[in-house]
Order: sequence, then structure tokens, then C-alpha cells
Amino acid sequence: MRKLLLLLIFAGSTAMAQTDSVYVGPPKVDTTKVWTTKGNFSLLLNQSSFSNWIAGGENNISGTIGVNYDFNYKKEDWNWDNKVIASYGLIRVKNSDFEKKTDDRLEISSLLGKKMSGDWSYSFFMNFKTQFTKGYLYSKDDNGKEIRTENTNFLSPGYLSFGPGVLYKPSDNFKFNISPAASKLTFVDSYYTSLPGYVDGTYFGVDEGKSVRYELGANANVYYKFILMANVSVENILNLYSNYLEDPQNVDLDYQLNIVLKINKYLTTNLNFQTIYDDNAFQGFQVRQVFGLAVNYGF
Repeated sequence: MRKLLLLLIFAGSTAMAQTDSVYVGPPKVDTTKVWTTKGNFSLLLNQSSFSNWIAGGENNISGTIGVNYDFNYKKEDWNWDNKVIASYGLIRVKNSDFEKKTDDRLEISSLLGKKMSGDWSYSFFMNFKTQFTKGYLYSKDDNGKEIRTENTNFLSPGYLSFGPGVLYKPSDNFKFNISPAASKLTFVDSYYTSLPGYVDGTYFGVDEGKSVRYELGANANVYYKFILMANVSVENILNLYSNYLEDPQNVDLDYQLNIVLKINKYLTTNLNFQTIYDDNAFQGFQVRQVFGLAVNYGF
């Protein structure tokens, strides 16, 4: 068996050497390939269990699934970069009457560029954001029982931004796009804007009884990804928007930081951090952080 294995290795090495000796020019490039796709699927799990534990604690189990996928087109002077980021997580605590979300987001970005000069291109961008399921505000009734009030849902809110601009892209890992005339639509279900307490644009900036808010302003996007050290990648995504039609000094901000520490082919430690400032949604910074050991599948 050992001799057979050595023979197969020798034969394979000989065949490779013979193949290499046939062509001595520059590396062959597949010039017909215009699409590049890459991404990963991750699953984070966490569980805590206590029995007669004097220090206290509540039994809980949680899980988060996520997808980060790119599919990009490049041919001659045209570039078309597309990204999908989606994640959903739940936690179940023993003494709680409800399962609660730990993460819920869907974002689709698209950036089309036509080369102008050097690393500069004419561009058109599109960005869409929403969530998958209902969101709730939690409180307690007069008897101390936990209750919840429905507050958000799929497409409530939903955000769609788009517009022409200029793109600077020296590499696939760094790009900066600015659009001086970008439209932004905020979608909500009119059911929410008709509820008591939501008047004068207090529900994500949408007026009472309405379902859409329109804004026109300037949009800037920055994407930067780098390798911090061996097996550690850092991805930064920044989006800024200023509404010309109302309070242009109140710049909306959305920053995402995704750090992946690769352990082996299937296991990684993931840190996802996101902060949002949008005074139409909340008077202050919204912060989301997910950290844990993940099972990853790259594709």
C-alpha cells in the first residue's frame, strides 16, 4: 500500500512537471470571467445552565446566523460591486415569557462604476436596509408580568437610498463613493403612524397616517478591508447622509466593523460592531455588538 501511494505521488509530480514545461510564457488569465463571488455563512451558539448555583444566574440559550456575500462584475471599463449582509439571532431565557431578538438585519448594497480616469469612475449607488421580523418594546403590567408592544416589522422601517456620483477605487479592498444628489426613502406601515403617540414625524420621521418619507441630500460611502495580522481580517463600512430639505447639519451615520479571527477552515471568532445615528429614529447613538465563536462555511 505504501509503495502504491509513493508511486501515485511520483506520477502526479512528474505529470505536473511535464505540464509546466510545455508553456513558458506569462501566467494564463481567464479573460472570459467577468463575475467574482465570495462570502461566508456563520452560526454562533451560546448556552448557559445553572443548578443550585449560589451566585445566581438564569438558564438561557441563544443563536445567531449570518451571511456576508459579495458578487462583483468587472469587464473593461465597467465595475459593478454588490454585497448582501444578513443576520438573525434569538435568545431564550428561562424566566422570560418571550423569546427575544439579539440580531435582525438585512442590507443590500450595489455600486456601479464606469471608468473615468485612473482610479476614478462615474458611479451610481443603491442601498437597501430593513429587518426580517417584528420588533417589540418590553415592559411589565401592574401585576409584574412581562408584556410586549409591537414597534417595528419588515419594511417598518425600510430604507432605500440611491443616486449618481463619483467613485474612487484603487483596489477591491478600498473604495470611496460620494453622491451629491442622493434620494433617500423611508418606508413604514401606516398602521404604526396611525397609533396614538406617533404624530409629527415621531415614527422614523414619517408623518402621521403616512407610509413614506422622502429626502434629498448628499451621501458618502467608504469601504476598507485589511489583514491586521495572520488569520485576522478587519472590514470597515461607513455611510454618511445629509438631508438638504431638513436639518442638513444633522448628518446620519452608519458604521459597521466586522472582525474575523480564523481558527481553522470552519471555526472563527467573530466580532460584529455597528453604531447608527439617525435623529429621525432615535435621539442618540444606536449600538449593536455580537461576539462569539462561530462555525463558518465559506463559498
